[in-house]
Amino acid sequence: MAENKTKATEVKVDDFIDAIENPVRQADAKAVRAMLERVTGDPARMWGPSIIGFGSYHYKYESGHEGTMCRLGFSPRKGELVLYLTGTVSKQHEALTRLGKHKTGKGCLYIKKLADVDMGVLEELAVASRDYMDATYPD
Repeated sequence: MAENKTKATEVKVDDFIDAIENPVRQADAKAVRAMLERVTGDPARMWGPSIIGFGSYHYKYESGHEGTMCRLGFSPRKGELVLYLTGTVSKQHEALTRLGKHKTGKGCLYIKKLADVDMGVLEELAVASRDYMDATYPD
């Protein structure tokens, strides 16, 4: 069985964010970090080389594959912010209509810049993801 490549690291989140060259992306990363720390109650931690995660959970699929991953997270990529909001993105149609300019994937929300979205709705989506993770993967 392949080992999960995305693991918690000892890299300092502040150092990672400070190294972001685009000032808008850097400011957006700081804002999303603060919001997700508030929503989860967990400090930010680096997962792999580019994911800023909050909390952790252990999963095991029917295939036998298992691992540990952050409960919520985001990655300030060069072209967009990617938020990992497991369990909510595909189910929050009404909230997504109020969010603003974005794209979605299976469990991901893609935003070019925070100025394009309503931060209150983004926090609403993060809370829904937190609640889903708490119900699905209780400590």
